[in-house]
Amino acid sequence: MNRNVDPRTTVFSPDGRLYQVEYAMESISNAPTCLGIVATNGIVLATECRNANKLQDTTVMPSERMYRINENMICAVTGTQSDATVLISELRLMSLRYQLIYNEVIPCEQIVTQLSDIKQAYTQYGGKRPFGVSFLYMGWDAMYGNQLYQSDPSGNFSGWRATCIGTNFNMAMAMLREELADEKQITLKQAMDLAIKVLDKAMCITKISSSTVEMATLQRIDNATVFSVLDNYEVDKLIKKLKKQELETGQKYF
Repeated sequence: MNRNVDPRTTVFSPDGRLYQVEYAMESISNAPTCLGIVATNGIVLATECRNANKLQDTTVMPSERMYRINENMICAVTGTQSDATVLISELRLMSLRYQLIYNEVIPCEQIVTQLSDIKQAYTQYGGKRPFGVSFLYMGWDAMYGNQLYQSDPSGNFSGWRATCIGTNFNMAMAMLREELADEKQITLKQAMDLAIKVLDKAMCITKISSSTVEMATLQRIDNATVFSVLDNYEVDKLIKKLKKQELETGQKYF
């Protein structure tokens, strides 16, 4: 019976499951790790880069998995990169349309909702497959301030204080829950240290380095949203700090 429903996105299995959506979700669990953490004074996004290549021209494509959507929002993606490219273009188009009509930046939740509607539609029409990509969005708007959202291939989305997608996300979420228990508040600097610590344990690549990690921060400074992408020197500095702490304590985290 499963053989008849596996290739179809619009047919439920006898036990009420959509296998194509589940396969898309499973592909994300084997994709590069991405995580986000909301701090008291900003947000940090960090991603694993598996295709680090010294010959790649970073002036043409400065980031492998992070994309600027508008002046208040940036996102990280994991999964099928070609699917992500299509959806990033759609996000930017939505943002420009809203700004043209209302002369202001689109609210974070609204643009996440609109893209999630598109992703969900691809799970219910014949002849189409779900997008094999998950997003982490970090942004700011006047109503809710700093925000972190996650969206899945199913079209489901949710807001988070800290979350992780990709390889070993269960272990990463356990670390985040322990570090941020009892709604503990941390600064942006502490969030960056925590992001490196979690990535060090969750990444498939055996050795963490500045060539295998991308990190970006968002802050609201003087009524302007400021994004900052950490360069190799800053990432190396965070990694060395983590290793030094491990040596001092005589044990590794987890």
